[in-house]
Amino acid sequence: DRETSEVAAAAPETASFCCGDFRSLGLNESQAMSTHLVYLGLGANLGDRQGNISQALQHLRTQMVIEQVSSCYETTPMGYRDQPDFINIACAASTALSPQELLHFVKRVEQRMGRLATFRNGPRLIDVDILFYDDLVLDTPELTIPHPRMAERTFVLAPLAEIAPDIVHPVLGLTIAALLTKVEQQANDEG
Repeated sequence: DRETSEVAAAAPETASFCCGDFRSLGLNESQAMSTHLVYLGLGANLGDRQGNISQALQHLRTQMVIEQVSSCYETTPMGYRDQPDFINIACAASTALSPQELLHFVKRVEQRMGRLATFRNGPRLIDVDILFYDDLVLDTPELTIPHPRMAERTFVLAPLAEIAPDIVHPVLGLTIAALLTKVEQQANDEG
């Protein structure tokens, strides 16, 4: 559809990270040798949702090489339901940022785009979540990787399964495709 094609045009499905690309990211050669594969989830439900996703991808490109972008998934809100539907995507990227640097960077992107602090599961112009960082398992007061609630959320798993169905969750030991099937089955059993 039109929305999906606009995001695909803004972020090509595949891009390679090769020797020359590190300079465009402001990295030196040794930093480029220590790049990390990250998976991010993006969502928006206020304003020009599609435009917000595309703009966020452009901002993210200043510190990473976007390698894959899923289709757009329109989803109903979770928790607080009296708000517009979301558009959600997942992307895979290479970055030289540490996990903490990546967290601070995505928060700056959200702020730059006008995201305001609201309440949990509230409406937002943009939301950028770190889903995976290599196969790292990290639990600090500031950051938990893998994302602590991703295995319960179809709106995270569906776009992620499109681009990385065989990635294994390092804590749960299941692939993204298996986690998605499990969440969909639970929803069918409850419905």
